[in-house]
Amino acid sequence: MLQKIKKIISKKNKKKIICLTAYSKNFATEIDKHADIILVGDSLGSVLYNYNTTRKVTLKNMIEHSKSVRMGIKKSLMVVDMPYKTFLNKKEALRNSIKVIKETKCDAVKLEGGSKIKKIIRHLVRNNVPVMGHIGVLPQSVKGKFKHKGKTEKEKKQLLNDAKLLQNLGVFSIVLECVESGTAKMITKLIKIPTIGIGSSKYCDGQVLVTDDLLGLNETNIRFVKKFVNLKKIINQGIKKFKKEVISKKYPSKKYSY
Repeated sequence: MLQKIKKIISKKNKKKIICLTAYSKNFATEIDKHADIILVGDSLGSVLYNYNTTRKVTLKNMIEHSKSVRMGIKKSLMVVDMPYKTFLNKKEALRNSIKVIKETKCDAVKLEGGSKIKKIIRHLVRNNVPVMGHIGVLPQSVKGKFKHKGKTEKEKKQLLNDAKLLQNLGVFSIVLECVESGTAKMITKLIKIPTIGIGSSKYCDGQVLVTDDLLGLNETNIRFVKKFVNLKKIINQGIKKFKKEVISKKYPSKKYSY
């Protein structure tokens, strides 16, 4: 666990860090061949369950999907999101984090927030729980439309202060979500741990995306999402061929029958 985390930290200013989400063994197996970090994100709420907010995701959801993901990972650092209302106080946060790590065998957990949860993060780190930070847009806290952060001087100052605080508390990296490019660049330059950007410019030390988004599986028009392949089209072609062969009685042939 610690060796993997040290390896991620060592990439700062040297090599871009690749982070992608996975919610099952099959996806994790393929992602593991290319990624440095695999995140079991609470984004599974919208991707898999069609929830309109990540707040509906439970600890049980995260644990069960993480168990599946773990089976597909050989080399990547595995991080699991701590869902909404699972780290309301120090005692609860530690209990739930240990439960996640113990049951899923993940390498670290991720918590959304800065100064508001500093006591919780300090308590986790002091109790040997590896933590990835997350500032900028916080999906667990947002109501309504997401608005990117770091535009005003006040926001820039707050984000930089939060980043420095998280670093000093002992997190090993920080996700910057939808942070204005100049602010993301400044934060990345001024802190010693890696920043992982999502909608926060090329200046971050690494990038994370929801895998289903980049594969074109989701009907999303979020600005920072680039669809690198149209997997929906490929899936449709395969199912269409199956249907055609079944109707024409070509499948299953003797080769595919007992």
